[in-house]
Order: sequence, then structure tokens, then C-alpha cells
Amino acid sequence: MSDFDKLISGDKPTLVDFFATWCGPCKMQAPILEQVKAKVGDAANIIKVDIDKAGDIATRYRVQSVPTLILFVKGEASWRAVGVQQADVLEAKIREHIGGKI
Repeated sequence: MSDFDKLISGDKPTLVDFFATWCGPCKMQAPILEQVKAKVGDAANIIKVDIDKAGDIATRYRVQSVPTLILFVKGEASWRAVGVQQADVLEAKIREHIGGKI
């Protein structure tokens, strides 16, 4: 099992940002994810996956556009969105899976 699979299968919800370095909207998403991480702290994991370096993972989850954000809960994709997502939307989705502990 890869590190990615271990991380998304853990007890904490894991928000994955599938991005590319050449993607303008992905650059807009990055500071928003930093805001979300500051609010949720250790209650959830937030990771970034560069589709150009981890194409196998992007293919497995059918990522066709970037940014694509997928929230994993115990290894299952529970929510998915394409395009830049605002902090309040991301926080609400994470909060649904951690019992409002943020």
C-alpha cells in the first residue's frame, strides 16, 4: 500500500488537491487551502498531488481537470469538486465528517 493510500484510509478526513504547476486556478486555490488548514488544524489532512508527477493516482480517481478536490473519509471519496473552491465550502465539507470539532 502506498503512502497516499495509507493517508486517505486513516481516521482523519483527507482533502486532496489534485493540481498542476502550470495551472492558474490551482495557484489561486493554494492560499485558500492554507486558510482551511489553519482553521481545521489536526482534525483533517490536506494534501496536494501534482498530476504531472503522480499521474497514476490522478488516473485512478479520474481527474480530468485541475484543480480537482476530493475529500476522502476512511479511504472512500465522499465529496468531489472541480475548479477553485472557497474556504467556507471546504471547511463545511470537512466539518461534516469530524462532528463540528473545528
